[in-house]
Amino acid sequence: MTGMPPLLVDIFRLCIWLVLLTAIFVPLERLFALRPSRLFRAEIGNDLGYYFLNSLVPAALIAVPMAALATLLQRLLPPGFHATVHALPLWATIPAGLIIADIGSYWGHRISHASPFLWRFHAVHHSAEQLDFLVNTRAHPVDMVITRMSGLVPLYILGLGSAGPAGNMLPVVITLIGTFAGFFVHANVRWRFGPLELLVATPAFHHWHHSRTDHIDHNFAATFPWIDRLFGTLYLPAKFPDDYGVQAPLPRTITGQLLSPLVPAPAERATPRSG
Repeated sequence: MTGMPPLLVDIFRLCIWLVLLTAIFVPLERLFALRPSRLFRAEIGNDLGYYFLNSLVPAALIAVPMAALATLLQRLLPPGFHATVHALPLWATIPAGLIIADIGSYWGHRISHASPFLWRFHAVHHSAEQLDFLVNTRAHPVDMVITRMSGLVPLYILGLGSAGPAGNMLPVVITLIGTFAGFFVHANVRWRFGPLELLVATPAFHHWHHSRTDHIDHNFAATFPWIDRLFGTLYLPAKFPDDYGVQAPLPRTITGQLLSPLVPAPAERATPRSG
């Protein structure tokens, strides 16, 4: 790929990843389907568009503010603080980073539900009426930036996003783990995992977050359900929800969905609030 424009290289890599994800999840969603679904379901073209759009645009938008934040923190925080963090071994920094990032993204996600303005962007992700692995990347780029920044900013503040034993790789590792977990929890599979579901996010845990009922305001954590239990937003019954989506319909085209948050909404939000 020497000599290819960087954008084409990125698109080629995304195509490879899409093939791998399809090879993993499509057979699983056929063998262990929660609900019957066609491979080429409605709006799959939109979700493929979001897959490429959100794999390219949010990362580019985040790069500059995160670099500025890292520079600012180096000047504001005591040098000894980050030196202590950088001395920690990888076996400590990776789980600590995952927990810190998940707590940050939990609150960013929860605020996106509570704020009528942010909900306009986040509602795009909730508009899916059928869940499968590809719905993971159905999101407005603004929403993706908010969610990722919510998880990454605490890492940088605590010194886990800058040079250390893992170099600058810890945010990358956490993003990769979170991304793959995101495809998994949206998958159309009927698996249940018993007590493990209280420790690690599973499809049952996240499917309830996509329900069309009041439970849409539960299960905000991306990786660790015990964070929802800690903050009183866990909901994990023995069954899966009956339906998904938002009460007020969004445009069916990807262009319409991208533009809809920019148009003032007559109602405060498109979904009911939990009591």
